[in-house]
Amino acid sequence: MFNHTAEQLDANLLSDDRIDFQQYWTTIRNYQWRILSLAIVFTILSALIVLSVTPRYQATASLLIEAEQAKVMSIEEVYGLDSNRKEYFQTQFEILRSNQIAERVIDKLDLLNDPRMMRTNNTSLLGQGKSLINEGKTLVKSWLPFLPQKQKVEKTPEQIFQARKMALLASFSANLTISPVKNTQVVNISFESESADLSASVANAVADVYIESYLQAKFNMTSKATTWLNDSLQGLREKLDGAEKRLADFYEKEQLVNIDGVVGLASEELQSLSEQLLDAQNSLKQSALVFEEINSRAGDIETLSRLSVVQNHPSIQNLKRSEITAQSRISELSRVYGPKHYRMIAANAELESIQNNLLTQLRTIIGGIAGDYENTYKNARNKVLDLQAEVDSAKARYRRLTTLDNKRRALQREVDINQQLYNSFFTRLKETSELGGFESANARILDPANPPAKAAKPKKTLIVGAAFVLSLGLGVFLALALEALNSGIRSVEDVERKLAQRMLGIIPWQAHKRKKGLPLRHYFDTKHHTFSESMRTIRTNLLLLNVDNDSRVILVASSVPKEGKTTVSVNLAFSLGQLGKTLIIDADLRRPTLAKQFGFPGFQPGLANIIAGTHEDEECIMTDEYSAVDVLPAGSLPPNPQELLASETFKNLIGKLRKQYKHIIIDTAPTQAVSDAMVISEVTDSLLYVVKADSTSAKTINNGLSRFLQVGHRVDGVVLNQVDLKKAKKTGDYAGFYDPYGYQSHAMESKSS
Repeated sequence: MFNHTAEQLDANLLSDDRIDFQQYWTTIRNYQWRILSLAIVFTILSALIVLSVTPRYQATASLLIEAEQAKVMSIEEVYGLDSNRKEYFQTQFEILRSNQIAERVIDKLDLLNDPRMMRTNNTSLLGQGKSLINEGKTLVKSWLPFLPQKQKVEKTPEQIFQARKMALLASFSANLTISPVKNTQVVNISFESESADLSASVANAVADVYIESYLQAKFNMTSKATTWLNDSLQGLREKLDGAEKRLADFYEKEQLVNIDGVVGLASEELQSLSEQLLDAQNSLKQSALVFEEINSRAGDIETLSRLSVVQNHPSIQNLKRSEITAQSRISELSRVYGPKHYRMIAANAELESIQNNLLTQLRTIIGGIAGDYENTYKNARNKVLDLQAEVDSAKARYRRLTTLDNKRRALQREVDINQQLYNSFFTRLKETSELGGFESANARILDPANPPAKAAKPKKTLIVGAAFVLSLGLGVFLALALEALNSGIRSVEDVERKLAQRMLGIIPWQAHKRKKGLPLRHYFDTKHHTFSESMRTIRTNLLLLNVDNDSRVILVASSVPKEGKTTVSVNLAFSLGQLGKTLIIDADLRRPTLAKQFGFPGFQPGLANIIAGTHEDEECIMTDEYSAVDVLPAGSLPPNPQELLASETFKNLIGKLRKQYKHIIIDTAPTQAVSDAMVISEVTDSLLYVVKADSTSAKTINNGLSRFLQVGHRVDGVVLNQVDLKKAKKTGDYAGFYDPYGYQSHAMESKSS
């Protein structure tokens, strides 16, 4: 049961993310007259303001800016033209907006003394804003004399003139608009003022001054470039002459003709000597090895005979072959004759003679080889030493020649660089001199500005219409915002959408004294039958919901105090008491109220006394004679109420009372304050959650509901208390909940009577 309820709550909460247009439309309908009133007031105010604004005229001149200019020669560096078209045009637009162009136009048209321009300056938004700020400051300081007062400073005529000029310049820039036409080289120059003629004159003057400014800047740049090139050319000529003289002096001093060939020969010589030295060193290593081996093994004929130079000697090889032949003959004869046969004796004598001769030859050859390799070793060593000296000498010559060549290359590079710079500057000087008198504008006027016949501002119809639409939208936004800020529960839809719970019933608001609350037996008052019927509806819904279950013990809970939880508990007990024996228990052992409401004495024992074992059930349960409902008050306030409610004694008590009563109503403490209600829920069958209409936030209520879900207890439904039916009739929040029975309309009639 718990898992199913939790999943249903999550699904309903997720569904809140969807946009509910019906809810928005209902909110707008509820606020429709206030929204419309706000829109009408704003529209009337906007119309009055628009009608009081002085009309302003705007004239526009079209200017074509050429990106590719007619050039006689390549002189981009002189004029500083940007190859990037986008950056170039953006630069020209900024020049058109610059203060330099504005000042020239002001001087050309003498706008400082033009009354039309001064009137435009005074009535512009900028002028009006500054005037209002200054007047406001003066007024505030006059009201508060303790503030530091601005000392009046006398200005010179020049300062006054500059101040007027700066103010006019700011107004001029504010009224001038430069707007390029997309995907073209055309730019529109617009000026706005109260005079149609002045607007056209200024727009045309800006275009003319821009073209003149470009031509003047080009002429000045050409003149400066010519002067700078002349000065730079003289210095470059001196640098070139100095570099050439240093190179000539170097050749003269070192007596060089073709140093590249000399360096090449030296390189080849060094490479050849290095190769010879390497070969000589290899020969020396081989001779040294043989020589050292013979000297170290002197007298060891057997070891020395294994040397390759000995083994490869022709005499030794002949004797070796003779020895092998003799050994083969002895081997053959031994198969036929015995060792004392004369042939065997002759063959052995021959082998011995050959071996003695081989030994003699080895000694002779080894002695000769020792002498030869000693001479070879000495000659190879001397050759290596001679070649090493020649290589060192060649290296020294090559290093010297390389140093000379590097110095010569550095001097030659200096000459080449200075020659290139000189030639380049000389070419630019000739080009600049040729173009000195050539002037071509980068722009021309396509369409001059004409005085407009119709004012550009204000667009009265558009402004009034926009004011109505915007104010209407503002009203809708404020209505939705106010609705969104209200986090309380006010309708059946809120209970289902925000709380994901079913509505068991609503209790209409009843007139009562604020501190005393409703009378105890308000349920039985025939004048308030709407209240009584609402309690019966809750009773019926609760019983039908648990028709298949023996739901005897009913827990009534709420999130916070003052939501009417105790009132619902008492009146629900009254309604259930009409169907069978009913008991109401005050389980709020912290702030009990039932004993006081029923008029019991303060020392009356109750639930806490029974659990503590100090009193019996019969001593604590009281009967209300008017309603025939039994009441078990809280009794003496214990120091540990939650421990008492969680005890086995309390569970046994509820089990015992189940057998005696058909219905048991338990009134508990609020869930946000303590956890007593969760503890008691373990022994109850049904759970009613009381919510005060349009008061407690949905977040707080959901927190309380989730605590019951966490302990695995189902919430049967929500009772919405203290509902204003008169307000609900206007908003339609409870349409269909009471209307079919006529309760709501009847309640209105009773209230009006």
